[in-house]
Amino acid sequence: MPKTILFLRLVLASGIFAGSVATAYAADTAASPVPTTTMKALPKKSTAARAGGPLVIVQQGYFFVNGRYTAGKDGQIMVGQMFVQYQIPQQRTQKYPLILWHGGGQTGTNFLGTPDGRPGWADYFVRQGYAVYVVDQPSRARSGYFTDAYGPTRRPNPQLLAERFTAPKLANQYPQAKLHTQWPGTGVPGDPVFDQFLASQVEDIIDVVMLEELNRSAGAALLDRIGPSIVLTHSQSGPFGWQVADMRPSLVKAVIAVEPNGPPFYESATIGAPEWFKDGPLGRAWGITRLPLSFEPQATDPKDLGMVLEDKADGEGLVRCWMQGTPARQLVNLKAIPILIATGEASFRATYDHCTSKFLTQAGVKNTFVRLADVGIKGNGHMMMLEKNNLEVAAFLGGWVAKNVK
Repeated sequence: MPKTILFLRLVLASGIFAGSVATAYAADTAASPVPTTTMKALPKKSTAARAGGPLVIVQQGYFFVNGRYTAGKDGQIMVGQMFVQYQIPQQRTQKYPLILWHGGGQTGTNFLGTPDGRPGWADYFVRQGYAVYVVDQPSRARSGYFTDAYGPTRRPNPQLLAERFTAPKLANQYPQAKLHTQWPGTGVPGDPVFDQFLASQVEDIIDVVMLEELNRSAGAALLDRIGPSIVLTHSQSGPFGWQVADMRPSLVKAVIAVEPNGPPFYESATIGAPEWFKDGPLGRAWGITRLPLSFEPQATDPKDLGMVLEDKADGEGLVRCWMQGTPARQLVNLKAIPILIATGEASFRATYDHCTSKFLTQAGVKNTFVRLADVGIKGNGHMMMLEKNNLEVAAFLGGWVAKNVK
C-alpha cells in the first residue's frame, strides 16, 4: 500500500485534522452535517448556469502596470503596481475595451463568476464582443501588499458583510432593505454561497487617500497602455473612475459607475428606523473624490467648493444631499464623457446615489442616473454582479453603451 494512502487512513482513524478532513468529506458526500463555521458544499451547477455555448478567446493573459521600486524594511520592493487580467474574444465586435474595477474588500474575482458558480460579468461582456480587462487594485490581492509601504489594513467581517451586502433585510437598517430578493441563498454565514463569498474577501488598505492616489496613477497607466476604453467601476472604485476620466478625458470613452462610492462630501450612515440615516465624517473633500479634480474656476482648496446641505430630501427613504455652493464650479474634463450611474432597488446605496448624479449635473456634467427597478430589474443589492439576475443587469449596462458610446 502506498505510504501516502496509509498515512491518510491513519489520520482519519486517529481523528487528527478531523475538522478539515470531515469538512472535505461532507462537502463531497453530504454524509454528515458541516458546522456553520466551515465552508459548505455548493449546489451543483444548473443547466442554465452552463448554457451559453463555447467562449472563444483569441488572446488572454495578464500584466502589471505602474510598479516602481522603493526601499522596504529588508531591501528593495515594488509598490504601486496593478495586476490586470485580460481576455480578447475571437469575434471582437466592440470598438472599445471594457475595464472592470472592483470595490472595497473585493478583488477582480467579483467579475469572473458568482459564488454559486454562474458566469460573471467578464465572460458575459467577452461574449458580447468586448476585450475585457479585470484589475486587482494596487495593494490588493494579486497586485501584492507590503505593510511597510501601505500601512495597516482592515479585515472582512462576516456579520457586517451579511448586513450590508447579502442579507440586509435581516438587519433592516434602511428603508429599501426589505426589497432585497436577488442574493442566491440565505446570505448568512454557514450558507454555502455566503461562505464562498466570504472566502473571496481580503484585507484592504485603511488609508483611503493613499488608495485613491495609487488607483488613479495605475488606472491612467492602464489607459496609456491599452488606449481608449470604457471604465466600469463599482463602489469603492467609483472615485477612481472620476479621477482617471479627469486625468485622461480623451482615453475614457464612457464611465459606468455601479453604485459609486458616495455620497458627495460627507459619509452617510444607515442606523435603522425611525431616523434611518445620519451624516458621518467628511469622506470626499472634493465632492466625489478625496483628491483634487479639475474645476473651473480653479479650486485650490476643498473649502472653495462651499458645501451646502439641501433643505429637504428628494423623496421618502432618501438622504439630503450635500452640494456645492452657488455658483458651482464646473468639472470641465468630464463634460464630454458619457456617464451612467446604476443603482440597485434594495441596496443601501439606493438612499444616496442620486446625490452623486446631482453633484455631477451641478458641475456641468451630463449623466444618466438609473434606478434599476425603474427599468424592470428588481430586488438587487450592492453586489449585483454576483446576484441571481447578474446577467440581466449586465445586459442593461451593455444596452446603455450601445446607445450612448460612439
